[in-house]
Amino acid sequence: MSLTLTGGTGGVVQNKSIRIGTRGSALALLQTNLVLSKLQEQHPEYDYEIVQVRTSGDINSTGSLQTMGLGVFVKEIERQLLDGIIDMAVHSLKDLPTEIPEGLEIKAVLEREDPRDIQVNTLGAPLRELPDGFSIGTSSPRRKAQISSAYPHLSIIPLRGNIETRLNKSSGLECNGAVLAAAGLIRLNLTHHITEFLPIEEFVPPPGQGVIAVETRTESSYITECLTSIDHAHTRAAITAERLFLSNVGGGCQTPLGAHATIAGNNLTLRAFLGSEDGATTYNHSATGQINQEQAVADEVHSQLISAGAKNLLKYK
Repeated sequence: MSLTLTGGTGGVVQNKSIRIGTRGSALALLQTNLVLSKLQEQHPEYDYEIVQVRTSGDINSTGSLQTMGLGVFVKEIERQLLDGIIDMAVHSLKDLPTEIPEGLEIKAVLEREDPRDIQVNTLGAPLRELPDGFSIGTSSPRRKAQISSAYPHLSIIPLRGNIETRLNKSSGLECNGAVLAAAGLIRLNLTHHITEFLPIEEFVPPPGQGVIAVETRTESSYITECLTSIDHAHTRAAITAERLFLSNVGGGCQTPLGAHATIAGNNLTLRAFLGSEDGATTYNHSATGQINQEQAVADEVHSQLISAGAKNLLKYK
């Protein structure tokens, strides 16, 4: 879309162009276009340009994410934001650490997609019915702990790559099944691969799963105005509670962890999970408060987990 803006006296002024940074995967580009569509609907007066950025997580597609540190899918994009090369960045919120670089902020979140995990496997059977030693792929410490706790008869295999790559590898090439986020398959119209949706009570997702976030510089500008207009209030409240809980635990926490908030009327309920890497020890607690009491609810769940003994599991990078 191209538009020339004119001043009040009829003089031509320079177009305002908004550059949107994103990773280059099919899912990342689709999510960016979802944001772009909403921006064009609310603010058709601006030009928009999508800028693809390769992150360290994209470049190193085989290494362990645990050893690569925090923010492996966002650091290079954030650097371009800080340097003024792009004006905003679209992320899967669960990729964003709780500690965002000074000068940046999450200015908008879209309405959440299905936050659940799903599983696919070559037998088309529920996890509980799979035979002993059946191999399930995941590189998520949280998913590994949750699978090992609920279904210790299964074998967990490290599995990395974009959604299409993981689906291919889990078709028998490297393993016979995998656990992934439902949201990505739904957005990419790949739901025909899904064998089973996993219940949140058993597989508490990570903070922000299913949420598209838009990050920008903190300076006040027409960019801020644009993003404020597409921010989804209930999703914002839910992810605020989830990320406050994560902050309470510690931004560099390497312990398998999940946190998911839901809203019913004016009430917000936060459920959180902490577990040992082998799934032998797990904690699952929840608390409910008012929708404007995200910090208090996050503090209460954190306190419950610590009182129950979860502090002994906490490990930091």
